[in-house]
Amino acid sequence: MTLNSLGLPKSPQQTKVCVAMSGGVDSSAAAAMLKAGGYDVFGLTMDLLAPPYRPSKSSVADAAEVAAELNIPHYFLDLKKEFARSVIDYFADSYLHGLTPSPCIMCNRHIKLGALADKARSLGADIIVTGHYADIRITPRGVELHRAEDLHRDQSYFLFAVDKQTLQMLRCPLSSYTKEQTRAIAKNAGLKIHDKSDSQDICFVSEGSYASLIRKLRPEYRPLPGDIVDMAGHVLGRHDGIINYTVGQRRGLGIGGNTGILYVLKIDAAANRIIVGSREELLCNKLTIKNVNWLGEEHPGQITISVKLRSRQAVIPATVRFLDDDRAEITLHDDFYGVAPGQGCCFYDGSRVLGGGIIESF
Repeated sequence: MTLNSLGLPKSPQQTKVCVAMSGGVDSSAAAAMLKAGGYDVFGLTMDLLAPPYRPSKSSVADAAEVAAELNIPHYFLDLKKEFARSVIDYFADSYLHGLTPSPCIMCNRHIKLGALADKARSLGADIIVTGHYADIRITPRGVELHRAEDLHRDQSYFLFAVDKQTLQMLRCPLSSYTKEQTRAIAKNAGLKIHDKSDSQDICFVSEGSYASLIRKLRPEYRPLPGDIVDMAGHVLGRHDGIINYTVGQRRGLGIGGNTGILYVLKIDAAANRIIVGSREELLCNKLTIKNVNWLGEEHPGQITISVKLRSRQAVIPATVRFLDDDRAEITLHDDFYGVAPGQGCCFYDGSRVLGGGIIESF
């Protein structure tokens, strides 16, 4: 991909570009590309992390250094309160209710391409550029979100919840690049961070486990021991708090005897039970999702497409029947192991993302 294929609305000198700069290699390389292309570029960095989940070394300072190296204006945006409310609280509360949340989806919708997009518009930005490995295409039908060419790096799954108005402003110039090529762009631009290690999946889990972080976030929480049962309700063991378990988990269950290999099938928060069973019992072919965000054209009543139910899983064919209240029923054409309420369900038509929702039940 070249910058000319990004569907930019004006000539470079007339296009004001906000680059969402995290201090990492990807967004820094994107900023360098737009600067080298002659665009009117400024950086905008969100300060998101506060104790007890702020890492010992923040990338915010790295973003400021990169902006100075590129000689572009740079602004900070303090979103710690908004991030805590929309992402951190969502993460902690979901686990306490037996769900397996995907906080990056919420962050992209409400923070990175929500509050940041609002600030970018107020600063006069025509477009917003991020370091996501995803492909934004401006077509006669409107804006389309597609997968990146490198499927190992593709991040389109995490963008399905972004509203269409903001998607219209978004550009992702790294969609056709590998990570090695991105690092080369940063190196050639003279950026010191070109060899910086990749960021972790969830930025606010810098050390320890999810459970230990939740205990810090919710100091009033006291783990309540409960039963581990099979599908028939037979008690097989005891657990020390539902936040220590996720659907599909098979290690650390602490069940002895001749039970064979067991997996967490469901987390029943209301009854404070962990339900376990065989791998075959993990199979699922029907689920319901909520908070559906449709990115296609005319909204169908029913459609046969492909869906992705976890970020690192392959897509599988499915029929989606849309319901009232932004919900939908998904019928999988192939069985899936380990559907987890709280995770995202992303709709794909070939390489194109048509939206998605949050898994509610199965």
